[in-house]
Amino acid sequence: MTSDSRPRFLAFLHAYGITLSICTFLLLFAGGMVTSTNSGLSVPDWPTTFGQNMFLFPPSMMKGGIFYEHGHRLFASLVGFLTIGNCLALWFLQKRKWLSWAGTLALVLVIVQGVLGGLTVKYKLPMPVSAAHACTAELFFGLTLLMAFSTSRAWTGAKTPRFRLSLPEQALSLAFCVAVFLQILVGAVMRHSYAGLSIPTFPLAYGQIVPPFWNFGIAVHFLHTRVGASVLVVLGAALILAVFISKRMPGSVKALAGFLAVALLLQCFLGMVTIWTGKAPVPTTFHLSVGALVFATGLLLLLAIYRLQKPVPDRTEPKGNAVNPNPHSLHQDGVALT
Repeated sequence: MTSDSRPRFLAFLHAYGITLSICTFLLLFAGGMVTSTNSGLSVPDWPTTFGQNMFLFPPSMMKGGIFYEHGHRLFASLVGFLTIGNCLALWFLQKRKWLSWAGTLALVLVIVQGVLGGLTVKYKLPMPVSAAHACTAELFFGLTLLMAFSTSRAWTGAKTPRFRLSLPEQALSLAFCVAVFLQILVGAVMRHSYAGLSIPTFPLAYGQIVPPFWNFGIAVHFLHTRVGASVLVVLGAALILAVFISKRMPGSVKALAGFLAVALLLQCFLGMVTIWTGKAPVPTTFHLSVGALVFATGLLLLLAIYRLQKPVPDRTEPKGNAVNPNPHSLHQDGVALT
């Protein structure tokens, strides 16, 4: 720690955290391609690959669905090794205990994620396990972003602020992140069940705004593509507007809010394209990936608002003496102020 109790900026640690976050995002994309191409059981065993050590499996045999599934496993192993290194680096190279424990939690999550992936194969893609596998991946991704941002120069150079839900930017950013994760959860259920195209048209549902009949698939699809998407657009617009009009937010935070606006619009468009193309692999995977990007941007915006906002003046303190602002003058009773 420095003399003013602020953490030291360590360029290596920050670069390592960014690398882990980028690799995790690419892993999410790779996992999306596995599901979008229906390659989840192309390699029917785990942790081996067709009975062989997964690291010794011949690259020449990685074709078709095997390429997506086995490639996903190899990339997941890389992320796992990077997470081990990140955990060790956080414990030995810096002194913030909460951040060291965050690295430990990330290691636990990546192990859980690997086990869930294995159970998905062992039990032939059960929806609850597959959906849990997808959501745990998003939580792990969010944690890597927290670790990367908290080791940045902007974070270590900022004064420790207070989190106030009474401030609209902080309350809206927290609500937005929770709403995005719930939307991802519903999307994972839809993606890993028969609900994926239960409503095959957009914007109308079987010729009407509200479906004329219901079942589990239609309810999940309507909740994700209509209700959840609408809530996110409203919350996102309110958050972005609050950041732009706030005098407490520096330019970097407003730029991040602008990026969120673009990502949110792109995500809505990709969701429509996914339905219009009958869940074609490329737009479907990009929809999943941009959804993760929306979650990441919302989380970074929440952290940036908390850490980088300008000080909020305490309204309980008077700005000056309303009767006589000069501290060296006399009151009406003739007693000087000290």
